[in-house]
Amino acid sequence: MAGFTPAVRLALLGLGLALASPVQAQVETREGIALQNQILDLRRELDALRRGGGAVAPAPSAPARGSAASGDLVQQLLGRVQELEEENRRLRGRADVADNNDRQMRAEIEKLRGDLDFRLQALERGAGRPAAPRPPQPGPAAQAPAPAPSSAPRTAEKAIADGQAALGRRDFAAAEAAAREAIRARPGARAQDASLLLGDALMGKRDFQNAALAYDEAYSRNRQGARAPEAMIGLANAFQGFGAKREACETLDNLRSNFPNLSGPQAQRAADSRRRAQCR
Repeated sequence: MAGFTPAVRLALLGLGLALASPVQAQVETREGIALQNQILDLRRELDALRRGGGAVAPAPSAPARGSAASGDLVQQLLGRVQELEEENRRLRGRADVADNNDRQMRAEIEKLRGDLDFRLQALERGAGRPAAPRPPQPGPAAQAPAPAPSSAPRTAEKAIADGQAALGRRDFAAAEAAAREAIRARPGARAQDASLLLGDALMGKRDFQNAALAYDEAYSRNRQGARAPEAMIGLANAFQGFGAKREACETLDNLRSNFPNLSGPQAQRAADSRRRAQCR
C-alpha cells in the first residue's frame, strides 16, 4: 500500500475485515445472489485501488485528487459495504423466520396427521351418527360380518361373554360382531366392558383408528373405574398402531398421573407401551 496515508491504510484494513463478515454464507434467494454480486464488485474495486495506488476504474465524473480522493473513495466503499451487510442481515433474518414457521407447520401437521380421523369420527359418534367408512386399504378387504342369525337376540351379557371367548381363540371378527351387538343392546353397567371388547377385537384386526375410538369410549364410560387404566393403555397402543407416538405418550403420561399406584400386569403393560413408543 505504498503511497497511501495512514487514514487510507486504516480504512482499507476496515474494509478487508468487513468483507470477511458472514456475507460469505451461502444465500439461495435472488436478493442474496444480487448481494453477493455487489460484494464481488466491491472486491474488484478494492483490488484496483490497491494496484493503482488509489485509482480505480476510470470514471468521467471522478477526477484524480491524490490521497484525499482515495480516502473519500474508501469511505464510500466502506459505506456501501455497511449497507450491503445490513441488507444481508435482513435477508438472513427473513430466512430464519421462514425456517421457524416451516418447523412449526411440520410439527402441527405431524400432530394432526395421526388423530384427524379419530377426532372427526369421535364428533360423529357424539352426534349420534355412525362413523364414516374408512377409505379402502391395501390388501384384501376386511369387513365385520353380521351377527349370526338366531331365533332370539343375545342379551348384552351373553354377547360380551361370547365375544370374550372369540377373542381368546383369536376370532377377532366374531369378537367384534359380539361387541357391537352388546353395544346396540344398551348394556348399562357393562357398557365399558363392551367398548373394551370392541377395542381389543379391532386391535386384533389392526384397525387401529377405530380401536382408538372404542378405547376412548370405554375410558369415557367410567374414568375412575377398575378398567379405566386398561382403556388408556389400549388407547395408547392404538395410537402407536397408526403412528401417533406423541399422543400415545401423552395418554401414558395421563395414565401415570391419574393412577400413580398402578401395579401388576397393568403396570407392566403400561411400561411396555411406553418403551415401544420411546416416551421420555
